[in-house]
Amino acid sequence: MELPPSAGAATHDARTVTLFVCGDVMTGRGIDQILPKPSEPRLFEPCVSSALEYVELAERVAGPIPRRVDFDYVWGDALGELESARPDVCIVNLETAVTTNSEAWPQKGIHYRMHPANIQCLVAAGIDCCVLANNHVLDWGRAGLEETLKTLRGAGIQTAGAGSDEAQAAFPGVVDVSDGTRVLVYGFAMASSGVPRKWKATRERSGVNWLEDLSAGAVEVIGRQISRHRRRGDIVIASIHWGGNWGYGISRGEREFAHGLVDTAAIDLVHGHSSHHAKAVEVYRGKAILYGCGDFVNDYEGIGGYESFRPELALMYFPKLDADSGDLKSLRMVPVRRRRFKISKAAGDDHAWLAAMMDRECRKLGARVTQQADGALALQWDS
Repeated sequence: MELPPSAGAATHDARTVTLFVCGDVMTGRGIDQILPKPSEPRLFEPCVSSALEYVELAERVAGPIPRRVDFDYVWGDALGELESARPDVCIVNLETAVTTNSEAWPQKGIHYRMHPANIQCLVAAGIDCCVLANNHVLDWGRAGLEETLKTLRGAGIQTAGAGSDEAQAAFPGVVDVSDGTRVLVYGFAMASSGVPRKWKATRERSGVNWLEDLSAGAVEVIGRQISRHRRRGDIVIASIHWGGNWGYGISRGEREFAHGLVDTAAIDLVHGHSSHHAKAVEVYRGKAILYGCGDFVNDYEGIGGYESFRPELALMYFPKLDADSGDLKSLRMVPVRRRRFKISKAAGDDHAWLAAMMDRECRKLGARVTQQADGALALQWDS
């Protein structure tokens, strides 16, 4: 395995592409309320009527949270890690609508929304591409999705997995890397993560790039989507919102599907999300499969019930890929913790817990996790 770079040193070499990926980034609801331009706080949840209640709930367990914070506040220590790692491309699953639309999707219990004037919150972290194929991007209707797409693109951020029709929803986010290499990001949503079939984009309506199932036929459909856009030398990422929120188990069907994406669709990296906590990483035929990246930014502090999963802990994933083959050269993971709606580096027992959990789960899939000198975690696997 490669040694970590010293702080501030460039991590690029001539023929590698370094990515930053993470799980769900939810900058709506309580997070939106502490940013410079909050949305109207009214909610339509069974037990909560105002987004401000989520701020107050977090304050009960963590202490005062400032209001009208700078746009970079929520990223905290993550910004220093990004500056040090200097990834070529930063990719997140944006699990919120970015809209002022006030018509919530009917009969849906939870609606996430960030005001478009707060889009600089994503710009502040240097996000290049937002995956939108998830179960919250249409929380405020198709008008909300339209404004989300317009706002992100107006800020220079690529989108993947949702669009004005099925062709646009299937179109990748395309990020040019300085040496001419392109990174193509395809987003996919599944019912298993709570995405309604009604949200599927069609020729006549907007929506998400919706996957029917985990069959070999679905892999072939993805392969055809990719073949329409892929050029020689492209790095291709499949970003999938799948599975439930809790549990470390990875089904046989999920593994076979991920392997099929590598074998048949020539995917270079599988970026899985939906689980509220990190799950195992597998290296299959040289390609990285991140089955569940966990939540990264949210307003869940003070919400109990799943403490054994330590959902306040998360990882920043920095996979380094060979620019020619797309094969994984190294995977560096930085443990972090959320507190007062802000990310800080994990330390002490928090760090030890994450390291032990990831090593335990990755060993089930033929990999292992070790600690580097700077506290980051490194994936090791048999070639």
